[in-house]
Order: sequence, then C-alpha cells, then structure tokens
Amino acid sequence: MAKYPELDALKPQVLAVATRHGASNLRIYGSIATGREHPASDLDLLVDLAAEQSLLGLIGLRQDLEDLLGYSVDVTEVETLHSLIRKQILDQALKL
Repeated sequence: MAKYPELDALKPQVLAVATRHGASNLRIYGSIATGREHPASDLDLLVDLAAEQSLLGLIGLRQDLEDLLGYSVDVTEVETLHSLIRKQILDQALKL
C-alpha cells in the first residue's frame, strides 16, 4: 500500500464515510493488498453492510470514497462473494 499513502493518512475519514453508509469491517483485497498494483489499479474494498442498507447505500459509499481519495474504488459486500473466490479473497484481505 506504499503507493497509496493517502489511504493511511485519510483512514479516519474513510472509516467515517463507511460508518455513515452503514459499512463496517473494511478490508483491502486485490492488487493493492498483494503488492501488485499498477497505475490504473483501483482500490478493492470488502465491507460488511448493515442489514438496513441497500444497493443505493453501497453505491453512495463508493462515490463518497472516490471523491475523498481521488481514485477509483470498488466496494464489495462480503455476502455477495461467490463461493469459488470467497476463501481466496478473505485470505488476502487486509484490515483497514
């Protein structure tokens, strides 16, 4: 994650945005988590979403995080992970 120092610097704001949208237990996965990111990499975030939240809330979370961080963010709810990739993603995920 050295390429994304703003993520560490903005962690309190990122967590506040997530809380506002009913998301918790934020974890980074994908190329940034594994150190294989490139200039076009997005931030892959895995979240637990409160039961009362909807797809619109998830979209709002992504948009607010992109506005805050200044780059593309992909937000995935743990419950939507396909069984074939669930273990791999959970094993590589790094707590934010």
